[in-house]
Amino acid sequence: MALSDETLLVLTGMGLVEWSARGLRQTLRPIEQAEVQARTINGTLVDVAETQFQKYRSTITGNDHYPPAFDSIWPGDILTVDCISELSFEANTSGPDRPAVPGSERDDGGFTFYRPRLTMMVTDFRFTTDEWDADVSWRLELEEV
Repeated sequence: MALSDETLLVLTGMGLVEWSARGLRQTLRPIEQAEVQARTINGTLVDVAETQFQKYRSTITGNDHYPPAFDSIWPGDILTVDCISELSFEANTSGPDRPAVPGSERDDGGFTFYRPRLTMMVTDFRFTTDEWDADVSWRLELEEV
């Protein structure tokens, strides 16, 4: 079985080992600098973040027999991530804000869903091995460059 049959996730620049990609979960959330709000003198909450900070951070976790190819990866390394998580936008608008993984776009109920392809920097990773159960849990933290 090819790894591409096991998961939608692609980590270009790092790679996934066969039997490392089952039980995957991915979160996408704004980077810290995109979350800047303040109250005006009248008490109205306003967004004061600059638009160039509208970027994502992501956590990808897995639980399988092997870890991904972490040996040559370090914080600061750049990866191209074909996400598991989908983004969406109203159909018939200007299109996605991020490049879409080829073949991932689909329409449903007036919205277009797609999996983004993001250029991201490794910020942290870890894995835990349970010898008795022959189980490896891992976590990869990333931020969009």
